[in-house]
Amino acid sequence: MKSRRFIWHIYPTFLLLMIAVLFFFGFFQTHELRNFHYQQTRENLAARARLVEAAIQGAFQQSSAAELNRHISLLGQNAGIRITLIAPDGRVLADSHQNIAQMDNHAQRPEVIAARDKGDGMSIRFSRSLGVTMIYVAQPLVIAARPVGVIRVAQPLSDVEQNLRRVLWSFVLGGVLFALVLVPACWLLARRLSRPLEVMTQAAQRYARGDFSGPLPQKGPQETLSLAEAMKRMAVDFAGRIEREIEERGETEAILVSMVEGIVAVDYNERMIRLNRAAASFFGVDDGAVHGRLVEEVIRPAEIQAFIRRALDLHEILEEELVISVPDKRYLHVMATPLLGGAGERIGSLIVLHDLTRLRQLEAVRRDFVANVSHELKTPITAIHGAVETLLEDAHDATMVNFLRIIFKQSERLSTLVDDLLELSRIEQGQEKGYELRRCALIQIVHNAQIACENLLREQQIDLQVDVDTHLVAHLNAHLFEQAIINLLTNAIKYSVPGGQVFIRAKMQTGQLALQVEDRGCGIEAQHLPRLFERFYRVDRARSRKLGGTGLGLAIVKHAVQAHRGEIKVASTPGKGTIFTVTLPLQG
Repeated sequence: MKSRRFIWHIYPTFLLLMIAVLFFFGFFQTHELRNFHYQQTRENLAARARLVEAAIQGAFQQSSAAELNRHISLLGQNAGIRITLIAPDGRVLADSHQNIAQMDNHAQRPEVIAARDKGDGMSIRFSRSLGVTMIYVAQPLVIAARPVGVIRVAQPLSDVEQNLRRVLWSFVLGGVLFALVLVPACWLLARRLSRPLEVMTQAAQRYARGDFSGPLPQKGPQETLSLAEAMKRMAVDFAGRIEREIEERGETEAILVSMVEGIVAVDYNERMIRLNRAAASFFGVDDGAVHGRLVEEVIRPAEIQAFIRRALDLHEILEEELVISVPDKRYLHVMATPLLGGAGERIGSLIVLHDLTRLRQLEAVRRDFVANVSHELKTPITAIHGAVETLLEDAHDATMVNFLRIIFKQSERLSTLVDDLLELSRIEQGQEKGYELRRCALIQIVHNAQIACENLLREQQIDLQVDVDTHLVAHLNAHLFEQAIINLLTNAIKYSVPGGQVFIRAKMQTGQLALQVEDRGCGIEAQHLPRLFERFYRVDRARSRKLGGTGLGLAIVKHAVQAHRGEIKVASTPGKGTIFTVTLPLQG
């Protein structure tokens, strides 16, 4: 239903209210006026009755009945009223308008009864003798201090009503004139109240369009001025907020456009909210025409679609590295975080795409280079090692023997370093292609690693404690995981004091397999822990060289664990020892 303007709500109300007040006031005044007129008529008739009483004092005792009747008729004609004399027993003694012979006994007339009992009486009723409605006033007739009857005066009610109607018509005419004045007065009053609201409504509509100029009411009731002042403050506040919002949006837009990483925002219905220019270029779409479209319509690679679905389901930060084959093979680092609305509620996910293709290509070139160089170095190092070993057998000069031993030791270090580089290169190449994992008993792999380190354990007089359940199984590449345990065990033995202990434990922990290698050696300071698995990183370079380390052992362990989709952590306390913890999923 179409709503009406405010003025058409209050104007009819004001008008009806004024008319209602005028009507009720007129009704009350009419009622009071009628009563007042009747009272005045009664008093007037009572005064005339007293005059008639005084006029007939002598005639009543000295005149005959006929003369008395003529005297009463004359008085009635002169006064313009009907005069009736009634005996105490109700007989009519004289009447100014009617033949007394034809009149009934008036002893039971209400006004006569009231006059006898109370001293005066009044009655309004229809007169059968005259055929009109009359107003009667009666009072006792006293002659020589003795009541001798009742004197009654009467007047047709039509005369009274006619006078009253003249007064009422004058009143009605005045009311009509007053009502005609009320119509424009109510209109002006309603307009005065509604005009400020119309001005503020127009101002609010301008504010909704972003236009904060224009007038507001400058005068009127205190409430209206307070509302106008509040709207003015609101306009200033909104203008400032919109300006800041535009600036922030412009800055955000500039940041998104300048980012080399792809940004994709999706809601819970898997519909696009926004993506930046880098993401649009990556997917080959127009960044301005994706809002509200389904993810499948914009993002073609199935791997990214599946990642977005996982991100929407998990309700937490998700990070993965994906390999996209269409249209070209590309490596992507993809991270998803919850997307929050203005009230802090989650409305979807924000996905950040970082293209690692160039980096992975460079890493592949590096791996190939390291593998090729290591492979090429293997032959001459082996030849040097063999030649030096032969020379040592025939050398007799002490100085020559000393130098040959130095060459032999360094060739062994070079051979070990090349072997580790080749092993690390093979692990990385295997990670890229994917290792074949089989269900294996962990105790057997630990036992093989223990055998491989038996000589080193004996040399360092280390007591190895193994606590591995014989029933523990996991999906592993036995050779690769065995190499990781050997490296961890070798590292623990070398950095333990002679005669110390090393522990290998394995147990189920929160749905994963957890393997720990612990030593009671010198420990590692906290600042070295984050870089411990980097290639060629040594905590103590002098000691590492003395122990024959290459700086690649823990890097090999990290890549071996990652090849099993696991995780490795280290905790260490200087002077007390170090614990390496490897966690693996039970299913491959």
